[in-house]
Amino acid sequence: MDADVVIAGAGPTGLMLACELRLAGADVLVVERLADRTGESRAGGMHSRTLEVLDQRGVLDRFLAAGELQPVGHFSGLYLDFDESESRHPYPLMILQSVIERLLEEWAAELGVRVRRSCGVSGVRQDASGVTVELDTVPTAQTAPAALRARYLVGCDGGRSTVRKLAGIDFPGTPATMTALIGDVELPDLPEEYVWVRRCATGDYSAIAFEPGWYRVITSEYDRVVDRDEPPTFEQLRESLVRLAGTDFGMHSPRWVSRFNDAARQAARYRQGRVLLAGDAAHIHFPAGGQGLNMGVQDAVNLGWKLAAVVRGRAPESLLDSYHSERHPVAERVLHNTRAQSALARPGPQTDALREVFGSLIVLDDVNRQLRVMLTALDVRYAVDGDHPLTGRRVPDAGLKTADGATRVFELLHAGRPVLLDLGGSAALTAIAGRWADRVDLVEARSEDDHWPVPVVGEVPAPAALLVRPDGHVAWVAAAGARLDTSALRAALTTWFGPPARR
Repeated sequence: MDADVVIAGAGPTGLMLACELRLAGADVLVVERLADRTGESRAGGMHSRTLEVLDQRGVLDRFLAAGELQPVGHFSGLYLDFDESESRHPYPLMILQSVIERLLEEWAAELGVRVRRSCGVSGVRQDASGVTVELDTVPTAQTAPAALRARYLVGCDGGRSTVRKLAGIDFPGTPATMTALIGDVELPDLPEEYVWVRRCATGDYSAIAFEPGWYRVITSEYDRVVDRDEPPTFEQLRESLVRLAGTDFGMHSPRWVSRFNDAARQAARYRQGRVLLAGDAAHIHFPAGGQGLNMGVQDAVNLGWKLAAVVRGRAPESLLDSYHSERHPVAERVLHNTRAQSALARPGPQTDALREVFGSLIVLDDVNRQLRVMLTALDVRYAVDGDHPLTGRRVPDAGLKTADGATRVFELLHAGRPVLLDLGGSAALTAIAGRWADRVDLVEARSEDDHWPVPVVGEVPAPAALLVRPDGHVAWVAAAGARLDTSALRAALTTWFGPPARR
């Protein structure tokens, strides 16, 4: 085998997945058709849950240093307020995708991830023991092998995923109804009083300042669908802005121009045998609310530890089925809310009236909260056995006291290993944990708070014990003061981390 896992695509999703696999001890090789990073800015931010998973791995400070936190977000251009009680990282981080990719690639190199560029996937053949990945190599990489052999292949190769097509996975959804152009340009004549988005008779336009001297300009024109294979140009962006705004505001010196639309599609299944999909290869949608990159990174964090456990023989192959069952509904909901945002942005007096009504509702705390936690993915709950409010949800980053001093829950997850957190000093937990000691870390601690915040639910009493998966989601909880259900704990340990070691 050339690697346990081959990943197609060195974007944020592929690189995050590679890091997760290496943390869990799997040998991984990333192949990327491009010879180098493009440097194109592309996506522009990270939400709370993505910041949390980076914090769980101990690398968040790198990203915070390279970006800028902003206290507000939006739903189809209508402002949302963020609540500091829901997360240690409540505010979106404005950071360009090009910077995210650079930081992730640096981390991947530290972990020993191999990245092979100028290699595109051209064929996939599966059999009982692995998958053969055929490669198209460009002249700069003629010495590379024409094929690789791995246990599994993961397609993180974008919305037009070659891996998805070769695996024969359907990509159903809804077609585009509009066309948007996006470009990073200098815009010297933009009025000082300009507000970031303006609605017009046939669409809207916006300008966002990322660095002194240049702006991200986006134009959206409805009922105007362009062939997606037609290459976008700076002149098309200029003409679109003139149609909408009546001027190009002196636009010049483009750094990057691209095009997107509101087509929304999702892979019918995220796994076909030994081939899996993540990120845009598994789902595309209107980029409203900046959810796409974030969802891809969170796909990677859900899949990485599971795939590593399977290739290392620590869990049955059936564990991989939970990747689809957990992440497919999350993307389905994002497609749903981005379709709603696209409809809410459509020009016309009827939509103007709808926006006015919606705007009067969004200021209500309950409505603002519902939309906020949906966009940030803080309310995601997987279908995990157990009826405690924490079960299946991401674990709060509660403050803890251990024998070694103060810490936080997220700091216990830096190694990417599951944690059985004993907050009540139970001898029974110690005995059970010993059977999974090679895979699960037992940590004895005391909670610094009597109650833990859970988005949507509210505050819940600090538990007596809980089992936290490597992705930060809770697999089992013992409520404070309740009888310790050791059989349920053993079942959770076996379900997620394989059978116990023999005595």
